[in-house]
Amino acid sequence: MEYKSPVYQVIPVPIEKIQPNTYNPNTVAPPEMKLLYESIKIDGYTMPIVCYYNKESDTYIIVDGFHRYRIMKENADIYEREKGMLPVTVINKSIDQRMASTIRHNRARGSHDVDLMSNIVKELHELGRSDAWISRHLGMDRDEILRLKQITGLASLFKDIKFGDAWRPVEEEGEW
Repeated sequence: MEYKSPVYQVIPVPIEKIQPNTYNPNTVAPPEMKLLYESIKIDGYTMPIVCYYNKESDTYIIVDGFHRYRIMKENADIYEREKGMLPVTVINKSIDQRMASTIRHNRARGSHDVDLMSNIVKELHELGRSDAWISRHLGMDRDEILRLKQITGLASLFKDIKFGDAWRPVEEEGEW
């Protein structure tokens, strides 16, 4: 029999039939949750929730995608737009294998490389995007954008930044 990856068998499942697992150690900070909401609001669900189907309770237990599930659960606009249905792929694995899968999914996401993020900010700036646009669409605050701009070292990135009056050292007589 030929193997077929679960992603080729996405099904719509009512959110009421989906349950979080009890073992996921992953957490997402509020700014990233806000960004996930914006991503789903603008782009829609682009990745299915990975679940295990429990025949006894006729429920789907989340293996990966808890925070995407939460977005629909906590935001009526998303729930209504999606008609309460989440895209789901099903894996049929034992609990230990599901736990391992959850961790693999979490850890495989990686982290953002600071230099690459700096270059993205630089390119967006060169395309005429404002700091406000970058903040809104990339989920960054002003300080993070400023730090990423500083890494590139290009003065042109700071042309729209208002700097306050810095302190000036008092020259004391005879010091020089």
